[in-house]
Amino acid sequence: MTAAAQAPKTARVGPTPRFAGGVPIDLILEPLLVVVGFVGYLIWHAAQTFTKTEAQLEWSALGESVWQHIQLTVVSAVLVVLIAIPLGILVTRKRFARVAPVIVALANVGQAAPVLGMVVLFAMWFGTGFRTAVAALVVYAVLPILQNTVTGLRQVDDRVIEAARGQGFSAFQTLLRVELPLSVPVILHGVRTALVILVGTATLGTFIGAGGLGVLITTGVTLYLPALLFSGALLVALLALAIDWLARLAEYLLAPRGLRGVTA
Repeated sequence: MTAAAQAPKTARVGPTPRFAGGVPIDLILEPLLVVVGFVGYLIWHAAQTFTKTEAQLEWSALGESVWQHIQLTVVSAVLVVLIAIPLGILVTRKRFARVAPVIVALANVGQAAPVLGMVVLFAMWFGTGFRTAVAALVVYAVLPILQNTVTGLRQVDDRVIEAARGQGFSAFQTLLRVELPLSVPVILHGVRTALVILVGTATLGTFIGAGGLGVLITTGVTLYLPALLFSGALLVALLALAIDWLARLAEYLLAPRGLRGVTA
């Protein structure tokens, strides 16, 4: 047996599978799944005759539920990004090293707590409604973005940072022009994770009067209305896929060209 045959196999690092045009496969397949699923739902919906108790499936009521769900998700996501990324940057600065464990521990508590219990507790403290649901969702979704921001910034090679400082960059310029651009793929992956979490957990907003597609699911379960349950579950899944695709597209476009789609 030759030496080459005896050499152990090593893991390969390479780009995400792509079509001939250079576009990653997931950027094409995921929206196709959403379109196929939504067209199938439209065909099913057109073939149904809904009773008075299924009035929530009329297009006007259904559109309002979808819009409420999107509002819950988007507002929560914007607030989470505005909170978690600056906190992640703060945690990686040497001068704030002492408070880093406290910040990470608080984020871990938010993720570890049962989200339904958190929603109910927030409702007891702050009342019911849209704002309370957003607050609970923000607390629950901070950890993925915070963790990925910290990971992304800490994986930047110290020699690259020292080279930037040697060229006369200030600490702030080095952060903006070197560290954050190299960390973008990891940070945006955390944003994608948080978005999918938010789409799913936003269904719990119905328990405190925040609306959304969770109303269809809870009503379908309570009154045993399979049409409502099916519609709510499918639309949440399609919405999660659509938002995940948008985040994946942003991840692909915003990442430096040399880092696009590279996976271990």
